Amino acid sequence: MNPHLVSTDWLASQIGAPDLSIIDGSWYMPAFNRSGGTEYLERHIPGAVFFDIDGVADKSTNLPHMLPTPEAFAAAVGAMGISETDRIVIYDGAGLGSSARVWWTFRTMGARSVQILDGGLPKWLAEGRAIEAGAAARPAKVFTPTFHPELVVGLPEMRNLVASGKKTILDARPAERFKGEAPEPRPGLASGHMPGAGNVPVGLLSANGQLKSADELRALFAERGVDLSNPIVTSCGSGVTASTLTLALTTAGAQDVAVYDGSWSEWGSHPDLPVVKG
Repeated sequence: MNPHLVSTDWLASQIGAPDLSIIDGSWYMPAFNRSGGTEYLERHIPGAVFFDIDGVADKSTNLPHMLPTPEAFAAAVGAMGISETDRIVIYDGAGLGSSARVWWTFRTMGARSVQILDGGLPKWLAEGRAIEAGAAARPAKVFTPTFHPELVVGLPEMRNLVASGKKTILDARPAERFKGEAPEPRPGLASGHMPGAGNVPVGLLSANGQLKSADELRALFAERGVDLSNPIVTSCGSGVTASTLTLALTTAGAQDVAVYDGSWSEWGSHPDLPVVKG
């Protein structure tokens, strides 16, 4: 069993427990023409609250959904009725998509028990389980944050890592974007990747909306030449699929994995930073 995942059977048996916080963390790129917040109001797992990764974010930057301060995060999720001591279960409408970003965010902010619903809302719906509509209301709680800086990398550190090669850098974007053969979906960004980075496209990590097994993931990383014993930094377009890659690496046994929060939205917007194609 993957300790970072819970089954639909388990979650169904726990609904209503006072220490259980269920979170709908659905978010989609504009090209999908889907709104996580709108879909949440239409249907969600009973008792789930909605976590908006664009709303609970650093508003002082124009980069998308960057981590907020621990204090701002604590205020936002406390108002949602979530404590750092709760058993937190996160899902999304894609099966395995933005839920991993929310999982990583809560872990970075010090939540003690954070897991992802295996298969997400699509599996829950396919099994005919209960749903509800409208906004779920929970009494406010106090979330006491404990920030884990080792789980996140900023631009100054990323510059040093690229220059030194001291950590493995893995990019979760599709191969065409990584190679610079396809344009970035966000305007104004260079095409290509950071020098020394490897590519593990996020689409290889799951099947039918569910994360692959630890054995399958270890085999995949071995094929890609990834040494799980090395410290690793993950990147992508804006830090969302990098979090899914972090989940997969952690599942496979990697012990030292951080997310480059700004990812290519930040790196690719700086004309002075090195970019490699091919």
